[in-house]
Amino acid sequence: MYFRSYIYVLLAAMLWGTTGTAQSFIVGAAHPLGIGALRLGIGGFALLLAALAAKKIVFRAVPWPAVFLSAAAMALFQPLFFSAVQLTGVAVGTVVAIGSAPVFSGMIEWIVLKRRPDRVWAWATAAAIVGCILLFTNGDSSAIRLTGVLLALGAGAAFAGYAMVSKNALSKMEAVPAVAVIFSISACFLLPFLFVLDLSYIADPVNIGVIAYLGIGATSLSYILFSTGLKKIPSSSAVTLSLAEPLTAAILGVFIVQEVLSSTAWIGVALLLGGILILTFGKRKAAAAISSSS
Repeated sequence: MYFRSYIYVLLAAMLWGTTGTAQSFIVGAAHPLGIGALRLGIGGFALLLAALAAKKIVFRAVPWPAVFLSAAAMALFQPLFFSAVQLTGVAVGTVVAIGSAPVFSGMIEWIVLKRRPDRVWAWATAAAIVGCILLFTNGDSSAIRLTGVLLALGAGAAFAGYAMVSKNALSKMEAVPAVAVIFSISACFLLPFLFVLDLSYIADPVNIGVIAYLGIGATSLSYILFSTGLKKIPSSSAVTLSLAEPLTAAILGVFIVQEVLSSTAWIGVALLLGGILILTFGKRKAAAAISSSS
């Protein structure tokens, strides 16, 4: 069961990794923050309607403090991440945000939950972060701005915080209603941005399809998988597995968008994959050892 949970989180990260390729098919100029708000709105409200129709949500049983904190963390991640990318470039902004999240997650668990990260997590995270850095050295370098780096670190901390706090909500709710409520509230936090951004590109039929996929596939489905896995595994391990996102994005970039990776970037791909395999199968071995001794 624990191994299956790691696979769920891994599949979620792979779906997140499709967002960059999907966005490349959008026709016209689209502000990333507007896309982020639309993703959360479509994904969250669609799930909320489905959960309400199926009578899956019992509002008096919802752990509201954990839900609101989770929604705030996810809403905070969007502007921090997209602002960091604008200021310091896609490569640096992404690697700092995604690469720092496992470190923040381990630190939060250590400080708040008094749970010291184990050796498997440490080795897997180290390999994955180095791989992530090598992967994003591919292509043209951009000027690194301190403000952008700080915003990216904030995004990494926000995602780590979301993983830990939402785990508390998931201990009292099923994955689908939890994601529905959290993302609907998170979308409400970002709705004001839609009133100040140009949304004329939505009228294009191709863009409607892409945004619908981003909302349903890369948001609703992915976070249901992530939350289902998160119920059974530590948040630090789940966040480390999320590093499969840039790995997926790089592979899709090569085979779909026809991008070219350098030899250094391919080494990064191998290290990323190695870190993910260490965590997934290392944890499986540890779980098997525990069950056999009990």
